[in-house]
Amino acid sequence: MLRWRLLVSAVLIPLFVGLFWLDARWGASAPILLAVVILLAIRGASEMVDLLWTRSFTPNRIIVSACCVLVAAAAWWGRFGHMPIKIPSDDNTLAQVMLAYSLTVLVLFLLATYRYREPGASMETLGVELLIVSYIGVLLGVASQLRWVAGSDAGYLVIGSLLIVTKGGDIGAYFFGRLFGKRKLVPLLSPGKTWAGAVGALIGSAATAIAWLHYATPLFTPVGSERWASPDWLSAAVYGLILGVTGLVGDLCESLIKRDVGKKDSARLLPGFGGLLDLMDSVLYASPVAYVLWKALPLATWMP
Repeated sequence: MLRWRLLVSAVLIPLFVGLFWLDARWGASAPILLAVVILLAIRGASEMVDLLWTRSFTPNRIIVSACCVLVAAAAWWGRFGHMPIKIPSDDNTLAQVMLAYSLTVLVLFLLATYRYREPGASMETLGVELLIVSYIGVLLGVASQLRWVAGSDAGYLVIGSLLIVTKGGDIGAYFFGRLFGKRKLVPLLSPGKTWAGAVGALIGSAATAIAWLHYATPLFTPVGSERWASPDWLSAAVYGLILGVTGLVGDLCESLIKRDVGKKDSARLLPGFGGLLDLMDSVLYASPVAYVLWKALPLATWMP
């Protein structure tokens, strides 16, 4: 299991680093990131449809996937050419994401009225479709907004912080749990998680946040600009600790979904990881918190 995890990580990490490097060179419109987000939305929605297709839940795969793409990609409305919706001066497109989400709510309710045949199934299916769009579409849309939250030049410093800190927490939880884990954290929901693993998650996330923000921040300084100063270690540690807790809760939330429908993994996509949702759960759940922290903490030292 560990060997497969390391092998898959050795392939995925350089791949995404290369894509993000190329995307950053193409400017603030971030077309490659948009393509990645669309693929993630389609695959994530499809996995959730398969995961939740049980009991009286019968979500429509095509409609739900299209709604997830619409919401997740709404952060790009107005970034290409002339469109009725304009990008605000601060690049904040969360309003577009929420507008897209509200439109999908209308669409899903309209389809529910069209598909109605008899009592006992419509609300369950509608509810699970709204859950999928909320979990995949909205959270991906918010995560995408990190590309611009601290300025377009720092987009991948911010996105990198979310990915590295949450995965640093996962790694810390794995090794501390293997070495010291005895007392279960939530045995009914996730038998593999221990209190020692939770402590390891906090240590791993705090350590990776301090290291990433200290060493990587100067590397993202635009050519010809004054070298960006790294944020102080305390702010970085707070950022890491909060994301560590949030990422841990995100893991438990996906476990809640899987346990309730009686399944172990969301899909069989990657050896050692399970499905895309098993890989993205902590990242998706932590993305709104990361957005708030980049607004609230003195992390973006280059901004007024």
